[in-house]
Amino acid sequence: MIVDNSLQEVKKRENALSIIKYKVENDGRSSLFDLTGLSGGFIATPSEINLLETYVGPAIFEEELQAVGKEHMGGDKILPVNRTSSGILATILTLVAEDSNVVHYLAELPAHPSIPRSCKLVGANYFETDVFEEFSIPENTSLVVITGSTMDHKVIDEGEFKKVIEMAHEKDIPVMVDDASGARLRTVVFNQARACDLGADIAITSTDKLMPGPRGGLMAGKEELIDKIKVKVNQFGLEAQPPAVLAMLNGIKNFDGDNLINSFERKDELFDLLNEKFSNFQKTPTGVMISPQGLSKELNIENELSDNDLAFVFSFILLKDYGIITIPPVSMPGASATIRFDLSTSDAFKLNLNDLNKKIESSFKRLQEAVSNEDECREIVFTF
Repeated sequence: MIVDNSLQEVKKRENALSIIKYKVENDGRSSLFDLTGLSGGFIATPSEINLLETYVGPAIFEEELQAVGKEHMGGDKILPVNRTSSGILATILTLVAEDSNVVHYLAELPAHPSIPRSCKLVGANYFETDVFEEFSIPENTSLVVITGSTMDHKVIDEGEFKKVIEMAHEKDIPVMVDDASGARLRTVVFNQARACDLGADIAITSTDKLMPGPRGGLMAGKEELIDKIKVKVNQFGLEAQPPAVLAMLNGIKNFDGDNLINSFERKDELFDLLNEKFSNFQKTPTGVMISPQGLSKELNIENELSDNDLAFVFSFILLKDYGIITIPPVSMPGASATIRFDLSTSDAFKLNLNDLNKKIESSFKRLQEAVSNEDECREIVFTF
């Protein structure tokens, strides 16, 4: 295997960032095409930037974020945190007791690793399932978790969403919704209600996913619970800093659901082009993807690499040869290695889909040539 532990995942990411920096410095930002769906952004005017002091910034921008955030997320109160994972951790630290149970329902396994990791940190018992008929809430459960849209953009059925919330509330158990991309994907593309409107006690979204905001997390929910969680957030330094708060505010203000709708339509064109030569690409709500297992089937060449390794090599070829940024090269440890080509980003609208298809085909051909040489594959992933 090429990448088989968290340290190697970090090193892989560091190399990807070095490649991105080199391309920007030598060929300009226009040489890169961020198709992760996580491109985010930082929208701010010079006058706003001048207010980003430690205490002035929150005083100016957090009140407005309350209003804008509640419109976007629902709920009684908003809490900005430095990452979605931070909000998940703070919620579990606040609500979950040692030796109690946390049960999680999502449309497709696995859950984001921050959830089981946080449960392990507090000594809780964690269970997850993507089979609705198998979902149950045992005695001594302190928290029920729902994922609105998975890391690979599989969206939960709204009827099942409501039922899980009802099951939890019948036992007076709070519900946290990991709605990282779902706060926009579910509501805009699938016309589902906001998580808090469906009865969730706490919901959290990632402010860089499918919107022009910073890498951060925005929590919404019942005021009493938000206040309790905010204590933990401040105790452990998990709060969003003034620049992130400003960028969240402007990211929400500038969110355009039409981009998601347009990408929903363009994905069919790209999928049809890819389907002429490939058999294992799948549609996502906002683009196409190929899983590590699907890539292995597509390759059909005997080799010593894991399926995830194949995805890492393929995605680094796309980055090095064509400046196409997908999630695997830049992801944090434990993230899905599925390669998504998200068409909702501003970079995606600059790409001709025929050209993108040719770049994907060319990168796959290079993968075919390299895959039998593990040293060459390791060099693709770990060297500049």
